[in-house]
Amino acid sequence: MQRVTLILAVGVLTTSTSAILIRLALLAANRSGVGFSLFLAATRLLLATLLLLPTWPQLRRSPASLQAYLWAIAAGICLAGHFATWISSLSFTSIAASATIVTTNPVWIALLSWFWFREKPSRLTALGIAIALGGGVVIAIGESSQGKHGINPLLGDGLALVGAWFASLYLLWGREAQKQGLTIGSYILIAYGSAALCLLPLPLLEGGGYGNYPLAVYGYVGLMALFPQLIGHTSLNWAVRWISPTLVTLAILFEPLGSSLLGWLVFMEIPPLTVIWGGLILLVGVAIAVIGNRKPPNPSITLD
Repeated sequence: MQRVTLILAVGVLTTSTSAILIRLALLAANRSGVGFSLFLAATRLLLATLLLLPTWPQLRRSPASLQAYLWAIAAGICLAGHFATWISSLSFTSIAASATIVTTNPVWIALLSWFWFREKPSRLTALGIAIALGGGVVIAIGESSQGKHGINPLLGDGLALVGAWFASLYLLWGREAQKQGLTIGSYILIAYGSAALCLLPLPLLEGGGYGNYPLAVYGYVGLMALFPQLIGHTSLNWAVRWISPTLVTLAILFEPLGSSLLGWLVFMEIPPLTVIWGGLILLVGVAIAVIGNRKPPNPSITLD
């Protein structure tokens, strides 16, 4: 369990850099809006997929069923939807609000797992979810009360919420792909590659493209592909094989705290006191949910 906790912590810390790198790319290009956001999402996933291509021989040897591959492709499509909506949200609302809303996955994961997979959360875990989400709401309210860091907060918050729905399906379907035989290396190659293929034409349809941006923009996209994508997302996908998806998404609730702190350090987006209190409430909720989730990892799962 200690190993899972450590890898999960690494995943949350590295995904916390995503919003900062996206905002830096927006500033470097002096661009915003859906078209440029789609460029960032597509390029990030394309680079991550290219870095994973050396694992292709391993994929061909993977003894997984056809259904496992279909689950992985479906997860990749949801990942594309997640990035298309969430990255776009950062053009319209603040880092703290966007990162908080997009990590409301626990409620959607818990509901989907309950009705779809019959995985009813314990009462203590349900209480932890409620408290953690309450802390997230406090963070969002505190951030929106400042009104300094978004040109259209309502639109941005809505896009972040849709991004949370896509991310919830992405994690659940990714777990199914791995449970049915795909190793983590094989799964992420299929999922990231499928997401990249879905997104690649969209910047062109939006009237943008892939060239004529400052060199710094491509540097930030490369960092996105390496840290929040290959290290962050892969760590979360690995962890979801060993523990409840609800618990993984509860850990992801730490991401708004990390993103808000980095936003303060890099952009001087100073969070109000309510954001700090919301963060403390969130931490208490996560701790309660961890105590309530005592299911041991499945020893039959093979690590990659």
